[in-house]
Amino acid sequence: MKKGVEYIGKVEATEFPCTGVLHCEGEKVRVKGAVEGQTVRFAMGRKHTGYISGKLHEIIERSPLETKKPVCLHFERCGGCTYQRFEYKDELALKKDQVRKLLDDVIKDDYDFTGIEQSPMEWGYRNKMEFTFGDCAKGGELTLGLHKKGSFYDIEQITDCHIVHQDYNKIIDTVVSTCREFGLTYMHKLTHEGYLRHLLIRRAATTGEILVCLVTTSDWKCEPVSKDSELTDEILSLPIFEDEDERPVYRAGCLDITEQMFLEVLAKRLRALILDGSIVGISRALNDDPADAIKAQSMLDVFGKNFFFEEILGLIFKITAFSFFQTNSFGAEVLYKIARDFLGDVTGKVVYDLYSGTGTIAQIIAPVAKKVIGVEIVEEAVAAARENVELNDLKNCEFICGDVLKVLDSIEEAPGAIILDPPREGIHPKALKRIISYGVDKIIYISCKPTSLAHDLVDFIDGGYRVEKVRCCDMFPHTVHVETVCLLSNRKPDARVKIDVDLEDYYRIKDEQKKNKASE
Repeated sequence: MKKGVEYIGKVEATEFPCTGVLHCEGEKVRVKGAVEGQTVRFAMGRKHTGYISGKLHEIIERSPLETKKPVCLHFERCGGCTYQRFEYKDELALKKDQVRKLLDDVIKDDYDFTGIEQSPMEWGYRNKMEFTFGDCAKGGELTLGLHKKGSFYDIEQITDCHIVHQDYNKIIDTVVSTCREFGLTYMHKLTHEGYLRHLLIRRAATTGEILVCLVTTSDWKCEPVSKDSELTDEILSLPIFEDEDERPVYRAGCLDITEQMFLEVLAKRLRALILDGSIVGISRALNDDPADAIKAQSMLDVFGKNFFFEEILGLIFKITAFSFFQTNSFGAEVLYKIARDFLGDVTGKVVYDLYSGTGTIAQIIAPVAKKVIGVEIVEEAVAAARENVELNDLKNCEFICGDVLKVLDSIEEAPGAIILDPPREGIHPKALKRIISYGVDKIIYISCKPTSLAHDLVDFIDGGYRVEKVRCCDMFPHTVHVETVCLLSNRKPDARVKIDVDLEDYYRIKDEQKKNKASE
């Protein structure tokens, strides 16, 4: 089998995340984006340990599971949703099977896999979406949307996304048309020149309140506009220019356009939209960092307030444009109920909530625990958690800002139970070792990436824990993603690894194995 050569084969199974597995000339091939039952044309790629990667070129024949017509007109081009051709029940079954297979490969004892919970909303479930400025083709018209499938540069103009409320599509249309009218350019990834970067929209599921945040660089450039243009008339009619002394001065029959003028026009047009919800805040975030990350080095409030309130399981949470919060509000209620049920009775116990974000889980557990201590490295998230604790009048929550690995040794109160909700890459090996060393009876691991969960479970099992129960929760219908909640219990002392002695050697050996594997 030669690299780059095309082959045709039928996909036998689907592994997480939506990777088709087939065999060709006696070799196992993994093709990203393919699902079981499809006949695909693919190019042979790089050889790995135990398999060869293949690049999908064409789906020759659809899977028997693909019975629906996609509802989204961007489906074939956008890299977001994957399972729109599936009945939702079939999608849930596929995700459940993918997670089960991953875990069965690492969990050798019997455990209770209780299936998958569906999202309360199949469509329009996202309360937050981040869109990117760019173009559909090199040198083309300004676009605002999502990356095209398999492309780092090309941006698909979004007009009818279905995993968000339709209010989002109206806002996107207004923003991109206004930016085009002003002749603004997007920041190019290679030169780092240009003004527009991202558009962040949040919509409260319980109230319909909307925050709109435009993310830009400081590289403001805009050509002057003719004195007789309609855009000039619109600018001069803005309330900020009602005072004659404040009115801009024409130069050579043209009006020099400032960033403030653009932002005021944009805010006026957005506020005039007829939406199901209501825009309560419009802001501009400045980000000159060349890295392609959506963040704010500084914020400018253009209109209204910079937050709204969301309610989860009877608790109130203050959400800002960049707050860390589950993107599926009603799905989060389902997820946290699973975690709360798995945790069981924690009366009189101190509970650690590690990688706590804005403290959502901590506050849900707090009413039935002696105390909850949350640890989170992002300062803004910790500040929001502390504020939300006051809103909910919870007296037994404490939040510490710092790296989990570095902070744990400074906490004097020992945990009676631990909740983990780490980032996608999972838990740092040294932090995982420290967590195991507490020897608590129960650990709840909430994972947004099953492969990371499976990887970390190996260390938990070797460290003296057993997997008792697992349940999936579909927070992201029609995408490849799925949340998984895992209950770990401490084995009886005579069956446990001696943490104070054996675990040091265990991790030394694991580190050596990883280094050897990386060098192969």
